[in-house]
Amino acid sequence: MGGCETGEAKLTSGHNLKAKYVIHTVGPVYSGKAEDSEDLKACYVNSLKLADENGIESVSFPAISTGAFGYPLNEAAVISLSAVREYLSEATNLKLLRFVLFSQSTYDVYKEALVSLE
Repeated sequence: MGGCETGEAKLTSGHNLKAKYVIHTVGPVYSGKAEDSEDLKACYVNSLKLADENGIESVSFPAISTGAFGYPLNEAAVISLSAVREYLSEATNLKLLRFVLFSQSTYDVYKEALVSLE
C-alpha cells in the first residue's frame, strides 16, 4: 500500500474475507489538539469518498481511534456520526452504512450521540 498517513484511506481487495474490498484508514492518536478532530473526520470522509469512487455500495465502520489510540468515545461518536451524516447528505452510491461497535456501552454512546445530533 505504500503507507497510509493519518486521515488518509486506501483500498485493497478483501482477499479471503467475505468482503470484496477493505478500506484502510489511520486514525489519530488522541492528543487533545484541534487537529485530532479534523484527522478523525478525514478518516470517515476519505473512506466514504474512496468507496464512492470504486462503486462500493456498503461500508462498515468501527469506532476509529477509540481503542489503543485513546480517542474519547463521546467525542469520537459525535465526530464520526456528523462526518457520515454530512457526507451522505450529498449524492452518493452508498446504500448501506453500518457502525460495528465493540460493546453495548459503545453502542449506547453512539446512540446517544445520534439522538443529540437530531
